Amino acid sequence: MNHIEDLRVIISGGGTGGHIFPAISIANAIKAKYPNAKILFVGAEGRMEMTRVPESGYEIKGLPVRGLIRPLWSPKNIGVMFDFFRSRSMVKDIIKEFKPQVAIGVGGYASAPTLNAAAAMGVPCLIQEQNSYAGVTNKSLAQKAQKICVAYDGMERFFPAEKIIKTGNPVRQSLLNNTMTKEEARLKMGLKPDIPTILVIGGSLGARTINNAIADGISRFDERNIQVIWQTGKFYAEDCERITADHYRKAGLDSPKSVHPMPFISDMAVAYKATDIVISRAGASSISELCLLGKAAVLVPSPNVAEDHQTKNARALSDKGAAVFVADNEASKVLVEQAIALVSDYEQIKKLENEIKKLAIHNSADIIAEESIKLIQQ
Repeated sequence: MNHIEDLRVIISGGGTGGHIFPAISIANAIKAKYPNAKILFVGAEGRMEMTRVPESGYEIKGLPVRGLIRPLWSPKNIGVMFDFFRSRSMVKDIIKEFKPQVAIGVGGYASAPTLNAAAAMGVPCLIQEQNSYAGVTNKSLAQKAQKICVAYDGMERFFPAEKIIKTGNPVRQSLLNNTMTKEEARLKMGLKPDIPTILVIGGSLGARTINNAIADGISRFDERNIQVIWQTGKFYAEDCERITADHYRKAGLDSPKSVHPMPFISDMAVAYKATDIVISRAGASSISELCLLGKAAVLVPSPNVAEDHQTKNARALSDKGAAVFVADNEASKVLVEQAIALVSDYEQIKKLENEIKKLAIHNSADIIAEESIKLIQQ
């Protein structure tokens, strides 16, 4: 078992928090079991992982890899393919130097050249597919991987059934460790402790449709005395803060009464704890968090993602009565009214909480870490 004690693992992928947070959770789970393990991340230059991974205490190498440009026959894709093959060549050098015993791909641009090179060099590969509809990268890697960890049933339509293990999606451990009461969490966020509260999250960059609906609905939240923690995302922060400030200034108030915009929430554990319901996009990581925390949610899938997988993620919940579904193109008309109706309906909140909890899979990062170790032992 000595070769397990000086374990060497490559983890690759990223592009969004939805890929990065699970990757870091898997790394942490491996480190908890094998403190001497050496873990190297491989990401895409200029993407979010290049800052988030080092902040979590891990080394990362960047590749010049990019996504294909639509339409696929665009001449610009010649450059994209050139960068892919250059990245694959760089990964071969990284593998020769680092000598990993297993490679883990979590989806995103960098995992394609990394796992392609690892498989070609005889390194056992595991991929983790977070969505209910498999991404292009993971589908292309399925034949090369020994194991495929998934979060939803029915994934045999994308992957060889004998390779599939249902593990769920890892989430940030800090979210599950918060012991505050709802009232304490509200006070910590500068809110009133005894008023219905909605959390709005459109991802770290923001979601235009959701933001526009909330901005148009400020007066309705005021009228119903409902507090809103509004993560606008950094792209929309300035506009959302200005609209809110103008609204309350016209009402003769110095500070927000009900709606509290902020570019980014640094402590999501407190924000989740403070709220009765959540309005969210339907990325795989967000859904896994909502399931594990048992939060009643209104899901507004982003239409701007590959294969429209967020709609499929959201439908997987709403079809089971575990979430409320609002289409992106209807959000401007119905989102605020749906959210107000739900936060005012205690029975419906409880029903959604009970159903969404049933879909949670616990200890996902530990299970994936174990499966990775088994590949080395085999």
